[in-house]
Amino acid sequence: MKDKVITRIIKIAGFSSIIIVLMIFYFLLKEGLPTLGEVALSDLFTTRWYPIEDYFGILPLFSGSLLVTFISIAIALPFGIGTAVYIAEIAPARVKEILKPLIEILAGIPSVVLGFIGIVFLSPTLRETFNLPTGLTAFTGALLLALISVPTIVSVAEDALNAVPQSYREASYALGVTRWQTIWQVTLPAARSGVITAVMLGISRTLGETMAVMMVTGNAPTMLQGIQSIFKPTRTMTATIASEMGEVASGSTHY
Repeated sequence: MKDKVITRIIKIAGFSSIIIVLMIFYFLLKEGLPTLGEVALSDLFTTRWYPIEDYFGILPLFSGSLLVTFISIAIALPFGIGTAVYIAEIAPARVKEILKPLIEILAGIPSVVLGFIGIVFLSPTLRETFNLPTGLTAFTGALLLALISVPTIVSVAEDALNAVPQSYREASYALGVTRWQTIWQVTLPAARSGVITAVMLGISRTLGETMAVMMVTGNAPTMLQGIQSIFKPTRTMTATIASEMGEVASGSTHY
């Protein structure tokens, strides 16, 4: 009887999560689709975002989100996976006991605190290092997002690597394979699904981040114009929602 009750509670919780997600999508479609009757698609996919004068071009916001996300993942991925491999496969037990809690603490630091650190320390450093007119750039946001997503990637990937049976490693060593070959050809492939999950969670964290990005990217909705756009201010979709939603009239086209 007790098992049946627990099973039903788990089912209810699972279906409730699905229903909540579906309701979110319904709300977004209900509120967003009428806009297509007021703003043509040809105007929506333009390069100017200035809602005060009814310019709703989302390309600058879309390109800014992609730029910051791509750079941050390119930075976070090797560091995250490399750190996870070191903790799970190489680090002594004493070092592992120190690093693991520290990384989990980093994952719990509020975004606004990291954004403040980015403004006070990271932004001035990049401005002086690269001789930029401002340190609030897409590259600053990407570095900060990499710092935010690395703990998530490390934590999940390290758990996946630890879940690989020790017998796999022992069998590899018995065949004369070196430690690095075992890690590369046995352990990582065996933990592939968990590592991919870690990467996807890192990307999700990067795409959904709002406050830290809004604080350090300059909030300028400009289009990409070559590689130099990395060191110029930009704006992401999430930052736009956070900065403008509070002042928008409910039911308006901008809303």
